[in-house]
Amino acid sequence: MSSTTPSKSPSASDLLKQVRSHEVAIAELNNLSSSRAVYQRNGNIFFRTTIQKATAFEQKQLDSAKARLQKLNSS
Repeated sequence: MSSTTPSKSPSASDLLKQVRSHEVAIAELNNLSSSRAVYQRNGNIFFRTTIQKATAFEQKQLDSAKARLQKLNSS
């Protein structure tokens, strides 16, 4: 989501944007019919996947962003 370099950690506002983005993605995925095709970005290429796998991936990303935000706020 944000384009940060390894030497620069993302700011709290960047992390909040990531959290909101993942929350929206999860909500959108939860409202799709099971027959819909979904694609997940991996690098610069999109791969077809299941709604369940895409939701699990987004949830993992959301949890990671929340953990980084919490760590940043506790510093």
